[in-house]
Amino acid sequence: MPIFAAGDDLTHVISIVILIAIIVAAMIFGLVFARYFRFWIQSVSTGAAIGILDLLGMTFRKVNPAVIVRSKIMAVQAGLGDNTGITSKALEAHYLAGGNVPLVIRAIIAANKAKMIDLDFKQATAIDLAGRNVLEAVQTSVYPKVIDCPGRNSGRQTLDAVAKNGIQLKVKARVTVRANLRQLIGGATEETIIARVGEGIVSAIGSAESHAEVLENPDRISKVVLARRLDSQTAFEIVSIDIADIDVGDNIGARLQADQAEADTRRARASAESQRAMAVAREQEMVATIEESRARLVEAEAEVPKAIADAIRHAKLSIFDYYKLRNVQADTEMRTAIAGSGSRQPARVQP
Repeated sequence: MPIFAAGDDLTHVISIVILIAIIVAAMIFGLVFARYFRFWIQSVSTGAAIGILDLLGMTFRKVNPAVIVRSKIMAVQAGLGDNTGITSKALEAHYLAGGNVPLVIRAIIAANKAKMIDLDFKQATAIDLAGRNVLEAVQTSVYPKVIDCPGRNSGRQTLDAVAKNGIQLKVKARVTVRANLRQLIGGATEETIIARVGEGIVSAIGSAESHAEVLENPDRISKVVLARRLDSQTAFEIVSIDIADIDVGDNIGARLQADQAEADTRRARASAESQRAMAVAREQEMVATIEESRARLVEAEAEVPKAIADAIRHAKLSIFDYYKLRNVQADTEMRTAIAGSGSRQPARVQP
């Protein structure tokens, strides 16, 4: 009897364990069913083809089931089936890559409804992962965007350019662009478009012979700029360039000529001052030379009496010859004075 009692207790314990396991499994199933039943019903009723097991797998893969289910429902309701590449697996992969799944689906739907933009799921996800707003790009493709040139954040009100006659023109332009989805990845942004258009406008005005030509035909600027294909390698396609405002500025040519004339005047003044200084220095040199010559003359004249005295001492010159020489000298000085000033100067007597 005790043996049969022990066997009954073991059977009873096993039954309790099985019952607890069934209850736990039922609770887990109930929780899973309660959590995903709403998504599963939505998927089944809309034809999104996402099962309970798929929803459960999303949880283990750390994917938000609500995002995937709603995105897949949007695609199915818009007529985008699995043949377009929009599957639940593809949506999960884009979600795990850090992409914005609902934004991509809305962009594809907008492009499909527009019937003028060729945008598939692969291209849309690539644009989204590149950091661009794919929905905004599609909207810009459908409704062109207007960009001010110069830009509002540039701190300048107008583009300033000078025609060949020296007259400055102040221009405001508006550039209408459409997004180029094929070059949206790696293509230049709005800043590049503004810079290129500004450069083209300045170049077009600078090539004009007169500012009057530009004022008479402002569309000439637009034609020249559009012909240069400034939207190459950019994320936009230029639809049109319109000159919103054009005003006449300063006469830059006259100002430059005046500045040049002033610079030439200053340079001439500096050159004249340099020459004057050189002339003054030369004059001072000549004065010093004259004084030096006078000093030498005085020294030479001082030697004459010594020579005469030495000649008399050595009987080379008699006293009568000396006085005769003095008379000739006095007569010469008198004649010189009469010829020069008309008044007789007293003769210089040598000691």
